[in-house]
Amino acid sequence: MSQTVVLNTSGVTAADVVAVARHDAKVEISAQALEAMAATRKHIEALASGDTPVYGISTGFGALANRHIAIEDRVQLQKSLIRSHAAGMGPAVEREVVRALMFLRLKTLCSARTGVRPEVAQTYAAVLNAGITPLVHEYGSLGCSGDLAPLAHCALVVMGEGQAFTPDGRLISGGEALAEAGIKPVEYREKEGLALINGTDGMLGMLVLALADLTKLADQIDLVAAMSVESQLGTDRVFRPELHADLRPHPGQATSAANMLAALKDSPMVASHREGDSRVQDAYSLRCAPQVTGGLRDTMGWASVVADRELAAAVDNPVVLESGEVTSNGNFHGAPVAYVLDFLAIPATDVGSMSERRTDRALDKFRSHGLNPFLAEDAGVDSGLMIAQYTQAGLVSENKRLANPASVDSIPSSAMQEDHVSMGWHAGRKLRKVVDNLRRIVAIELVTAARATEMRAPLQPAPVTGEFIAKLRAHGVMGPGADRFLAPELAAAEEFLRIV
Repeated sequence: MSQTVVLNTSGVTAADVVAVARHDAKVEISAQALEAMAATRKHIEALASGDTPVYGISTGFGALANRHIAIEDRVQLQKSLIRSHAAGMGPAVEREVVRALMFLRLKTLCSARTGVRPEVAQTYAAVLNAGITPLVHEYGSLGCSGDLAPLAHCALVVMGEGQAFTPDGRLISGGEALAEAGIKPVEYREKEGLALINGTDGMLGMLVLALADLTKLADQIDLVAAMSVESQLGTDRVFRPELHADLRPHPGQATSAANMLAALKDSPMVASHREGDSRVQDAYSLRCAPQVTGGLRDTMGWASVVADRELAAAVDNPVVLESGEVTSNGNFHGAPVAYVLDFLAIPATDVGSMSERRTDRALDKFRSHGLNPFLAEDAGVDSGLMIAQYTQAGLVSENKRLANPASVDSIPSSAMQEDHVSMGWHAGRKLRKVVDNLRRIVAIELVTAARATEMRAPLQPAPVTGEFIAKLRAHGVMGPGADRFLAPELAAAEEFLRIV
């Protein structure tokens, strides 16, 4: 049975976003939220019938806010707003990101702070439940005044225009997509067009999805790093709890150290060199793994706080207060979200950089403590994993470029009315690439550590790491042997990390 997420006026959780965006959970709007939206709408309609200028209801937008719009032109005003703002360019944005931003905009509509009619929210829910995905382009948002162009492309489909992907992946007109699903297009009225595009939903959706990915990846990185320590005949004693929580109480570091210690428990390979080993300390990339991955974990902790606060927010401009007052504000500015999107890219990049260093050690005969050069079957005839490390190094270098922050830049827009923007959308797009690259980097370390471990035979790995290698082999990633077409196995290792 598919999950159903019920929307009310109080916001949603990160788990709700992932469920709808990635797993096609159904969306339902509570009776309480529908009633609250209807009550708020009365305030908008009262203002719409009057002569007092109110931004978004009886005026133009942005630098055109001083233009008073006659009553008979106000429905056309909303249509024109959506058509003109659906001005994105570039490749199509991923389905899960589009679903996340639509769901988050719907969440704000259900807060009853935007002044839209209940039927607008119900149509958004129907589009999500039908599996219709508006075509949203890579470029168009500056992360201020909301993710304007991406959200406008979604609103355009809901009014029966634009383009959308059907559940089976066909790209057709928005009107056709709605007709196939039996959904009636919406004609937007006063304030509604603006309410559908004035939010941080795209960047927030990308933040929530990245946090879900990084939470899983952090645990996998601890396990793969432990495999590298084991296959390099390193020690597990540096991961003891008294060296972490007691001496340097960063919670992420303690978690990663505990994960690595647990992964190496009862390892014959680790035990084999505790006596008579001339090495005093392992290299930093082995010994300091908990400090680096733990730093990623702690950064994720702060980013999760920001995400949770934004998930509880009602971001729109103007907004309807509980008193019924409709007032302008600046809550659409994406700076708080943009900063943590940029922040996450830094430790995610550094974790990948350390992973590549562990791979390189395993392939270097002068540092691998007795393993074949490049873990090749017949070094010289075979090249082993030499070029896999090249690929890994290229991914690390790409992430270093992407880790440069987007949020420190700003290009004024709308004739200097919007003279400082967050670039949060761009920070989110970068972070998604960093996360994908990190998974590929870790996949290459996994392939390397697994092969190195098996080349230590008859020494055996720990039960935990041994079981992980067995699962990897069952997924189609072969063990040591003569050179073979390697790209499919690296892709299989990446997919393994996605699903395990």
